[in-house]
Amino acid sequence: MKFNKWTMGLAAAGVVSLASAVQAEEAKSAVQTLLSHTTISGYVDTSAIWRLGSGNGSIPGRSYDQGGGFGPVALDKQDGFNLNVVKLTIEKPLDEGQWAAGYKVDLLYGPDANVFNTASVGATAQDFAIKQAYVQLRAPVGNGLDIKVGVWDTIIGYEVFDSGNNPNYSRSYGYFLEPTTYTGVLASYRVADFLSVSAGVANSPSLSPAFAGAAGGATINGRSTVAESRKSYMASVALTAPESMGALKGSTLYVGVVDSNKDGLAAGFNKDQVNFYAGATVNTGVSGLSVGVAYDYVANGVTDASYASVIGLYGSFQATEKLKLNLRGEYASATPGTFTGSTGAPKGVGSNEEFIGFTGTVDYSLWANVISRVEFRWDHDASGGNRVINSGSTTGSGALYSNVMSLALNLIYKF
Repeated sequence: MKFNKWTMGLAAAGVVSLASAVQAEEAKSAVQTLLSHTTISGYVDTSAIWRLGSGNGSIPGRSYDQGGGFGPVALDKQDGFNLNVVKLTIEKPLDEGQWAAGYKVDLLYGPDANVFNTASVGATAQDFAIKQAYVQLRAPVGNGLDIKVGVWDTIIGYEVFDSGNNPNYSRSYGYFLEPTTYTGVLASYRVADFLSVSAGVANSPSLSPAFAGAAGGATINGRSTVAESRKSYMASVALTAPESMGALKGSTLYVGVVDSNKDGLAAGFNKDQVNFYAGATVNTGVSGLSVGVAYDYVANGVTDASYASVIGLYGSFQATEKLKLNLRGEYASATPGTFTGSTGAPKGVGSNEEFIGFTGTVDYSLWANVISRVEFRWDHDASGGNRVINSGSTTGSGALYSNVMSLALNLIYKF
């Protein structure tokens, strides 16, 4: 082992021993090797939203941009400029070894982080959360079994928390219904190039709002009061079209289910909440054009008989190297209180909640590493009347909702 002249001089003077210098150099080399395989990345997500028309009441079924403070955490972003979230990711991914090991940590800063309500921090609104923090391992089983232990993202959904990875800036009604993150063990296995499966078990979150999955409970070590029997069980299957399918190659079909035991929703309530998801993205064979479909169904979110379902249609067209157009249409149906927080029926109509949403997004790359896009969104109460929001009856004082239109600018710098 070679030493620099300062180390040799100190050793000659008896200040240090060559044995301790060897140990120090070995430790330094190990740290340098570890850091050489560690990556740091993230983004800064900002927005400006203008809600067309007067009023600033709550908007049902929206995530992170509700207006009026409706949802698991008050996030009033309408008619203003917003810092959404800053994300920092520190990761050592798995290598190709049979006994590979790695880790990943996602740290969130900013208003959107409060939705995760990280238990280890304490208070519920500190603009900080640990979104993911897991150890990843590979066992030499067949093609290789990959295992995550710790806190990891939900395995279902067409859209994700990171808005820059979604076709649209605002999240869908389906995203509103889905869990966000779990603490437990998740195993994934690639059966073949076209088929992957996963299965996991995790803590069932406590004190969760209706249909909000883990979003309303603690994301780290938060669990139902009877830990042995109340767990979340989940599984998924992913299919990818091979090259032999011609124009359809790369198209995907994904099906997943999560069964969680819930408590804290009401006195004595202790029932299974089941989230079912199916989604597909299809390459059409037309250059730059792809279409997608997503279906979410949730059972037993508030009572034994409650439900919610959302179907979403997506279209994406890469018009030029810099210009991309994304469209989304949705229809949502649910028992009262699911999207609105109101147990009362809309005035003069039936009891079920029904909403239609349309979103158009223009994504144009002007700067390197920057996602820059403009979005128009229209939400409509399809149940036939103005619905009272955040009120327990049809005569409450909550804001009235029938049609909401908004225009948003979203800028994200990725590093």
